[in-house]
Amino acid sequence: MPSTRPALNQLPPVTVPLTLLIPWQKKHYFDPHAPRAPFRSRAFTFWGDTALFPLVHAFLTGCAADQDPDYRHVFDLLGTELAANAIKHSRSGGPGGNYTLRVDRFADGLTLTCRDGGEPGTGVWDCRDRSYLAPNPAGLDSDSTGGRGLALVDALATRWGDNGLPTHRHVWFHLAYDFSGSAWAVA
Repeated sequence: MPSTRPALNQLPPVTVPLTLLIPWQKKHYFDPHAPRAPFRSRAFTFWGDTALFPLVHAFLTGCAADQDPDYRHVFDLLGTELAANAIKHSRSGGPGGNYTLRVDRFADGLTLTCRDGGEPGTGVWDCRDRSYLAPNPAGLDSDSTGGRGLALVDALATRWGDNGLPTHRHVWFHLAYDFSGSAWAVA
């Protein structure tokens, strides 16, 4: 007997109230027009699904709201690259996965850290098991088919790095307000 349930890709789109995804105490994180509450640090944990990228963009834009449009654009671009890498290359993109974006404000710029679920297939955590990320040198070539994410971060961030732990990776970048150390400053 054929099933009367529609396939998942045939289900109609639905609207979900944001209050189901964002606690009321943190709704100003996602509103760039909210009164500027001074902050030292903001963090939010996202489900590992690219469907939530509009919220990621809103979070990053809200954190950099008091900066000029170029700064907001580059900060958002680099932040979404880290989020996309967490979903694509870690357990964060698997069933039930999530990742956390944390923004720290300093006198000279903003630092974003993306904490993900670690590489798929990694076993028990061992602090001696270190492997650091490196950008693809050809990542920014026009004919490159991949590897653009970390190459962009390497070129546009003032500085960046990771904790070297593949079981629970923390990738971060710092973007100076004046774009010092960034290829954006010379563009």
